[in-house]
Amino acid sequence: MNITELETCCPECKSSLVDDIHSGERICSMCGIVVMEQLADYGPESRSSSLEEKTKLTRASGQTTFSQHDLGIATEISISTKDFSGKTINYQVANQMHSLRKWQQRVRISSPRERRLANVLSMIGSTCQGLSLSSNVLETASMIYRNLDSKMEVKGKSVACIAAAVIYMACKQCDVVRSLDEICSGTGSNKDLKMRTKLSAKYYRMLVMELGSITAPVITMDKYISKISNLTSTDVRVERLALEIAEKTKDKNVADGKAPNGIAAAYLYIASILLGQNVLQRDVSSVAGVTEVTIRNRCKEILSGYKLNLTLRPSFAKN
Repeated sequence: MNITELETCCPECKSSLVDDIHSGERICSMCGIVVMEQLADYGPESRSSSLEEKTKLTRASGQTTFSQHDLGIATEISISTKDFSGKTINYQVANQMHSLRKWQQRVRISSPRERRLANVLSMIGSTCQGLSLSSNVLETASMIYRNLDSKMEVKGKSVACIAAAVIYMACKQCDVVRSLDEICSGTGSNKDLKMRTKLSAKYYRMLVMELGSITAPVITMDKYISKISNLTSTDVRVERLALEIAEKTKDKNVADGKAPNGIAAAYLYIASILLGQNVLQRDVSSVAGVTEVTIRNRCKEILSGYKLNLTLRPSFAKN
């Protein structure tokens, strides 16, 4: 009798076999003879109701991430005072585990370059978490910094500012509208925010020069208009009209050398005036991050440079 027959039927009575998962044995359903011992369990280690809980309980998922300097494949020693069965670890074993944990951290980061990489990636992760950015932005920012670290020396540069510049470029690649001021405010306290924003802008220009202009795509005006409209709770009709005006004037040099937030705020304000909506310049300017004077100047440039002939469709008209 070959191995296949032994695994599918009983060697004595030719009956079917049953797997006993509690004892790890394969037995005959009729005579009870043990055909195989120590079965391998290929199922999950624990049962979970959600993907997040399953990810936390998995010990060997095989997933890697660029947001950690070792790609997340190193084993981490837990800081818990209990073992796998839930029993409390005694004092001597706890001290031994603490020493092992300390030496493991030292071994994982063995050179100044790895230490700098770990610091920058940690700052990128904490900033993305504070700004509620997606994991796609986090992975893209980590990948951009790794490419930058391999092409030029970043030693001596501010960790917070270089992290802000990398996240700003990652947001542009992922079509996420975030200003450099917002990202810099998420890297730390508001102290010296203007100076850190200026230094981050310098690092961003350096990124564009080193990595090429292909890695710095331009976000369309529609993204800025939608963002400001959502934050100010503007009527949907105002947003749609602002998008249509921006579409009509996109081939002109309206936004050349000007902040896109100010142009988007001007489009929204013009659309609100045309539809008779009560939208204050103060509210739009506070959300867009520009002054009221900037909005008025952009509105003058748009209205003086173009003659707008609008015919409101029934979707824009009041009900």
